Amino acid sequence: MTHQHATDAHHHAPGHDDAAVLPAQEYWEGFYGERDQVWSGRANALMVREVEGMTPGTALDLGCAEGGDAVWLAQQGWQVTAVDVSDTALRRAAVHADDAGVAASIEWQQHDLGETFPSGTYDLVSAAFFHSPPEAVLDRTTVLRRAADAVAPGGTLLIVGHASGPSWMGPHPMFDLLPTTARLLDDLALDPQVWTVDLEDLVTTDHTGPEGQTGTRADNVLRVRRTA
Repeated sequence: MTHQHATDAHHHAPGHDDAAVLPAQEYWEGFYGERDQVWSGRANALMVREVEGMTPGTALDLGCAEGGDAVWLAQQGWQVTAVDVSDTALRRAAVHADDAGVAASIEWQQHDLGETFPSGTYDLVSAAFFHSPPEAVLDRTTVLRRAADAVAPGGTLLIVGHASGPSWMGPHPMFDLLPTTARLLDDLALDPQVWTVDLEDLVTTDHTGPEGQTGTRADNVLRVRRTA
């Protein structure tokens, strides 16, 4: 139950059509245990694009992985609560924050977000590339509805996610499950008396695969603001 911070490859966690479904923590511990570092450590560019210029306040980073987004937010002056299901990812993220000199601005919390959720409300709730393969249990819609509930009045919910697989991969059933921004809004069922949709965007960028493949990838950006 974690999002993927961008590497040069910026790819989904590997999936196998015939693999058994695992509890989220078990799956992601195995995923992070395969390598000493999975992601680049840089913040997701689309998250940065949307948050730059916002007045810093409190932020909740859902699926913080190895800490790229949380560290960047702290560097901009945000007080961050960063959440992941993987203890291994959280340990690496804490080291990253310490190395960057922002450890005091980030609270790391371990949650299986399908079971438990951070308390309180936040000026920014970010779910950047908060995807999970079929092998890992995740009720994404329920988690994102809880994320909306955690936005303080005047605050922002930001959801960035893949809209397609990379062009060099070709069709894959998992990519058919990726929701559009319109589908996300339907799933969230936000009260229009309480929420304003500030942005729905589809962004296509160049994409390089782990073996040097080149192509493009499309990503969705949804930014909504709680007005009451």
